[in-house]
Amino acid sequence: MKHFWLFSLFVISSYGWTQNISTYEKPPVFEVCNQEDVQDLKACFNYTLSTFIFENFQTPEIVIKENYQGDIQVLFEVNVEGQFKIIYIDAIYEVLKTESERVFQMLPQIKPATSNGEPTFSQYSVSISIPLKAPQKQERGSLNETIDTNNDLNATLSNEFDSVNAQIKPYEDLEYSSVLNIPFTHSYYARFDDEMNAIGTNSHTAAKPFIYSEVAKYYDIKTEKETLVKQTDSWIGRKLYNEHLVEVQGKDYWFTVDPILDLQVGSDSEADYSTWNNTRGIFIQAGLGKHFNLSTSVYESQGRFAEYFNNYAESLKAFGPDPAIIPGRGIAKRFKENSYDYPVAEAYLSYTPADFLNIQFGHGKNFIGDGYRSLFQSDVASPYPFLKLNSSFWKIKYTSTWMWLKDVRDAVAVDGAFFTKYMANHYLSWNVSKRLNIGLFESVMWADTNNRGFDVNYLNQIIFFRAIEFQTGQDAGNAILGLSAKYKWNNKVNIYGQFVVDEFSLSDISGGEKSWKNKLGFQLGVKYYNAFKVDNLLLQAEYNQVRPYTYAHNSIILNYAHFNQPMAHLWGSNFRELVLIGRYNYKRWFADAKVIIGERGFDFNTPEDSFNYGGNIYGDEDIRVSDTGIEIAQGNKTSSFMTELQAGYLINPQTNLKLFTNIIYRDFNPQAITASTTSSNTLWFSIGVRTDLFNWYNDF
Repeated sequence: MKHFWLFSLFVISSYGWTQNISTYEKPPVFEVCNQEDVQDLKACFNYTLSTFIFENFQTPEIVIKENYQGDIQVLFEVNVEGQFKIIYIDAIYEVLKTESERVFQMLPQIKPATSNGEPTFSQYSVSISIPLKAPQKQERGSLNETIDTNNDLNATLSNEFDSVNAQIKPYEDLEYSSVLNIPFTHSYYARFDDEMNAIGTNSHTAAKPFIYSEVAKYYDIKTEKETLVKQTDSWIGRKLYNEHLVEVQGKDYWFTVDPILDLQVGSDSEADYSTWNNTRGIFIQAGLGKHFNLSTSVYESQGRFAEYFNNYAESLKAFGPDPAIIPGRGIAKRFKENSYDYPVAEAYLSYTPADFLNIQFGHGKNFIGDGYRSLFQSDVASPYPFLKLNSSFWKIKYTSTWMWLKDVRDAVAVDGAFFTKYMANHYLSWNVSKRLNIGLFESVMWADTNNRGFDVNYLNQIIFFRAIEFQTGQDAGNAILGLSAKYKWNNKVNIYGQFVVDEFSLSDISGGEKSWKNKLGFQLGVKYYNAFKVDNLLLQAEYNQVRPYTYAHNSIILNYAHFNQPMAHLWGSNFRELVLIGRYNYKRWFADAKVIIGERGFDFNTPEDSFNYGGNIYGDEDIRVSDTGIEIAQGNKTSSFMTELQAGYLINPQTNLKLFTNIIYRDFNPQAITASTTSSNTLWFSIGVRTDLFNWYNDF
């Protein structure tokens, strides 16, 4: 016994032929309608669909009990294969939506609509009024109202705005199959690092950030987010815990809009004030068609940090009145008495014209490496403009990046403006076997001197930069070479490393004189996934060391740096370091632990000793302490120990909004106390809520 009576069922196409079927267009055709004349196909389609819904719809109990009268709005499509796909359902009861979905899923595959004889998709809306009654078969032409041909164009124009609005669909999390970047944070990338590094995968994991479609081959981020959904019926609850603040999807476009927050308070044992940060911003992601995406994030921030952090920020001071550069963010103005105001904007366009090529142009950061640190290119400096091409084919991924950087020191400012320099690099990643990956890296830095501007020689993707540098002059550029490797011991353990060469003298190496010209560095690390059979527990150990004067140059504007910050390792050069990391997540809960033990060499910067010992990559090599006998951590030898513990709760998986608490203990002991190098013993505690979209590095 049916409890619904079909009052009306009107099927309205999103195209003009719904009211006036021309001889060139046909609606979808059920099998029972095959013998109908073309003029009767629409009426047959309506009647067959109405009958199917009437015969298969099962009345939800609560609707009967509450004697509900109203309607159900269903927006659906018949695709080019003739399959019914629901786009949107609106009803007062959730059970009515569920039952409508069930009935539409039962519909058979039919012949699709055609336009000029070619299959095409068609969109319709159905209004099912309640109470319902059995459908009545319609006479030929009963739904084919005659329209004055002269009025067709006016009708189309007048309905254009409404037709665009009708294309809006429920948002389907399209970013997870897009060519957008997955915001790069070490903690989040650890969630799918083991899947990306399974034996036999043809993934390339060094060039970061990854794009979603690249990771989707190995890890289903969309499903992961869906498993974390919290059941809530309120709009506020859905937006807080499960969804983007704004989600819009149409036929060939989509976009999301979210607020950005980083609100935290804390205390520093070395300071007589509280620490805090207040970041507000907006984060927009969008897609146009299947191959073009864009993203932008704008931050407005004020903050005051631990004493050692503030001192480092002010040591980075740029030319001009502003007192500091917040590490990894940008120039900071003075806010109140002892705080900073630091606005930041990042954005990029991502275009994939073919499966093997992704092109990005934006303002942001990049990273090359499998470790926590990178000796090739890191994300520790402030954002910069870049153009990046990622090409993937066979067992190879080839990444080319061109960057526009700034030297912001007083000594090189030109007419009150920061000095411009350029950087380009190539990174070729080759999966030699199911277990072994080898990477080749080259990079070159050149400056905007003598109106040289951007040197088109370096636009060539398949040339060696060393040869170009040699042809353009000894001091025209600073080239760096690198070799990386990764070996998958098994599906739980992989070993990775990097070796970087800025400059070297083979005769000096063989002679054992430890020449200053031997500017070398290496990294060696290991990752242990699901450690000790604990799911989602990642353990990582990494050793880094870089010899003095590496990344520097005899022309001091060609150092490997931007905005007074290194473009590779955070410590610059003249150091050795051991990093131990543990990361764990369970559903929405997470915890990270990090220990860093290091030894560094600083300059003394005193009237008695003004030599360059090789730790400052901005230093002048002409005042080096010696030509030979150069050793790591020479100069003002400083030992450092730092541990950082962070734990928290993921409030919204879609936006990566986290509630967290963070504890840092830092012990910094230089051999000699100078104006630029002071002893520090810090305990910094913070608690807050943050939209986690980039890496904060507190370990300098």
